[in-house]
Amino acid sequence: MSTEADRAPALPVRPLPAAACFPPPPPPLPPLPPPGAVPRRSGARTLSAAVCLVLGLGLIGGALAGSWLADRTDGGTAAERAFARGGTLWRTVPVDDLFPPVLRADAAGPGGAERVWTRIGVAPDSGCDEAFDPLLEKALAPAGCTRLLRATYTDATSTAVTTVGLLVTSTGSQGMRDLRRRFADERLDERTDLMPRPYAPRGTVAEHFGDAQRASWAVSVLTDAPAVVYAVTGFADGRMGTPPQPAALATRPGATTAPAQAGLGHEAAALAGRIEGGFRQAVRRAGTAEGSP
Repeated sequence: MSTEADRAPALPVRPLPAAACFPPPPPPLPPLPPPGAVPRRSGARTLSAAVCLVLGLGLIGGALAGSWLADRTDGGTAAERAFARGGTLWRTVPVDDLFPPVLRADAAGPGGAERVWTRIGVAPDSGCDEAFDPLLEKALAPAGCTRLLRATYTDATSTAVTTVGLLVTSTGSQGMRDLRRRFADERLDERTDLMPRPYAPRGTVAEHFGDAQRASWAVSVLTDAPAVVYAVTGFADGRMGTPPQPAALATRPGATTAPAQAGLGHEAAALAGRIEGGFRQAVRRAGTAEGSP
């Protein structure tokens, strides 16, 4: 049973908005480009892509430049490092490695005879003043003179004496190639007015070995190292008046000059070759010790 107090007043019914049950449709998608068409990018996206490309190229270029600089810091190619070693080797290599106390060579004399030489003196390392005839000094001048190393040998019979020299130049590889080309083109190693001068240690069989006693010589310009190797030979008894002849001519078959028949051309050529070969071996050993080729 109800009374008036139990009855609640009736609330008005309000309809819900349509969006509450049925949300509005999403905005339409942009139309697809026709087949084969390239979609346009906005200016901001194009600029961003360009910046990324520039940064990427910059990083790659920087890495390559760093690699190149590191390689140059390491001394360049193996040949360049070996060339550089050849210019400083004289400071550290023992004298016996450059000028061994005894040298032997098979088939180095006339007719293929064996040769043995004994070192009788080593000159203090010095500059190049008065070490060459004036015109030879002038021809070598473009390459410079860092150091001159010399030693004198005698043969097993003590009848011939030979001074061998190692001129360390101050030029680069191109300078050495230019010097070698000039010597070859102008045949400077065959001119009797362009000869090396001997080193005559006192108290030895070479004591009287002077300019007038020179009978044969050889000059070799290296291009794989900043060096010129030479040898000049004469009679140990101090005789004068022997017309000098370059080793390249005195070692030819059938040569009948005094230097050729006495084997002095063979002495000069063989000793220069042995010193040159020993120098190259010393350069290679130094490279192996440094861990370089």
